[in-house]
Amino acid sequence: MANKNIFSSTNSRFSAADTVNEAGGQAYAFDNKHALAQLAATGCISDTFYVSAEDQLDTVLRLANEVPVEFLAKTAIFSRERGHMKDMPALLLAVLLIRNTVLFKQVFNRVADNGKMIRNFVQIIRSGKVGRKSFGTVAKRMLQQWLENRTDKRLLDDSVGNDPSLADVIRMVHPHPRDTERAAFYGYLIGKKYDNYMIPEVVKQLERFKNDMDEDVPNVSFQLLTALPLQDKHWKAIAENMNWHTLRMNLNTLARHNVFISKSGTENTDMIEMVAKKLENAESVRKARVFPYQLMAAYRFAQHDMPHRILTALQRAMDVAIENIPVFEGKKIWIFRDVSGSMGAPVTGSKQADSKPRQRNWGSTTQITCRDMAAVVTAAFLKRNLDAEAMLFSDHVHNTRLNNNDSIMTTADRIENEPSGGTNCSAPMEELNNRKAKADLIIYVSDNMSWADSDQSYSGGQIGGMAPRTMTEFAKVKARSPGVKLVLIDGAPNTSTQAQERKDIFNIGGFSDVCFEMIDNFVNNRMDKDHWVGEVENIDLSGE
Repeated sequence: MANKNIFSSTNSRFSAADTVNEAGGQAYAFDNKHALAQLAATGCISDTFYVSAEDQLDTVLRLANEVPVEFLAKTAIFSRERGHMKDMPALLLAVLLIRNTVLFKQVFNRVADNGKMIRNFVQIIRSGKVGRKSFGTVAKRMLQQWLENRTDKRLLDDSVGNDPSLADVIRMVHPHPRDTERAAFYGYLIGKKYDNYMIPEVVKQLERFKNDMDEDVPNVSFQLLTALPLQDKHWKAIAENMNWHTLRMNLNTLARHNVFISKSGTENTDMIEMVAKKLENAESVRKARVFPYQLMAAYRFAQHDMPHRILTALQRAMDVAIENIPVFEGKKIWIFRDVSGSMGAPVTGSKQADSKPRQRNWGSTTQITCRDMAAVVTAAFLKRNLDAEAMLFSDHVHNTRLNNNDSIMTTADRIENEPSGGTNCSAPMEELNNRKAKADLIIYVSDNMSWADSDQSYSGGQIGGMAPRTMTEFAKVKARSPGVKLVLIDGAPNTSTQAQERKDIFNIGGFSDVCFEMIDNFVNNRMDKDHWVGEVENIDLSGE
């Protein structure tokens, strides 16, 4: 009889690996469209554990220039509207400007939808990284129109930020003011002489407050006020004016300025309740499009004396934020959560302030790591699917059991306390086979940088003739559970995977709400046959 280990039908079911990943392990390369879509949902043009910012930028530029131009336009929209990214859609928009000005004009306002995105786009063009440093007539006209269509209040708030500042943008594109009031406003913003009587009312309110701090605190971005000698009463008014995201991000700032303390030195229950109700308001949480890991950050980094009511409100907001985590009734779900060392990299990468080109600072670095993001996603799936089980793995499976009934914060913290190690993506699948366990859905939450299970023939970057062990182990699961589906959530920007895309295998990049929607569609057979690429292709460029 032929040797079953060599001639097994299980081993021949998958294609051989065609690349090596950044960690040196065997893997499958994505095609250009999938690779760009993956990077567009996860990439922040920054140093990750394995890939430098410059290398990632080179990869994105190559892909953006090789895919069809309509796919590039749709990817830019997808990255912004559904992935809620900032650097990446601005970069794709800049490439689109060079490749097709008609499509550039068509998608500009959907991608550059706020002041931060405008400044990102301008910064990228002026850097020369996409092949030009000038805007050209088309981009200049679009920037002029954007400035003219912005409301006074929003334009004033947009003036916060530098490198470039909004004033820099105005000086570069020379907008044509629609009336004398807007002309005075532009003069005010760029530091030129202006008519005090003609500036907008919101600007007059700000200037009156600067001159007399007994005036009402203006409802403007609080960052326009922080250079002033603000008192506790002013900070309380600022807290009342803050929008949801600004409030979440500045709880410690408010606490430092005694917003939660009354004049008698006791807790200011009225202010605490006002802030808490704002944070836990379900409609506001949904409108903010908050990532669950952002709430985890606010909760984890809250200073030790943060009122308990505020912390409770953050947990309630988390319950709203995970509403898009799908519930799969009657399905056996396994979640394989990577706790390896590479998952300790910041979710948005490490953005150095060094002036060297390789380390260009495109933005800020979050304190939240890929481990944090993955911990929250895992905890949320367990909370929403009470029959789901999780396996934590690095170069081996960890002997840790998680309680589905624990709060998301508690489960995530427990996962974070696990020791790290190398990356062996096949380890949990192998453990599943050792248990002879059945499965309907397997979800990996990882950076896919498996190397500890690679065959020796792949060492030194040489590609051998075998499938990654993750795939051969999945075949064994498939033999017991023919209908099982496999999802790999990649929390870092990569262009390869441990499991080749096909009808029952879905590779997804990102950590936004869109990934949960797409998993639900995939499991319930509502997804386009091209999966990830199909979701991008379905974007309507007309915006209708």
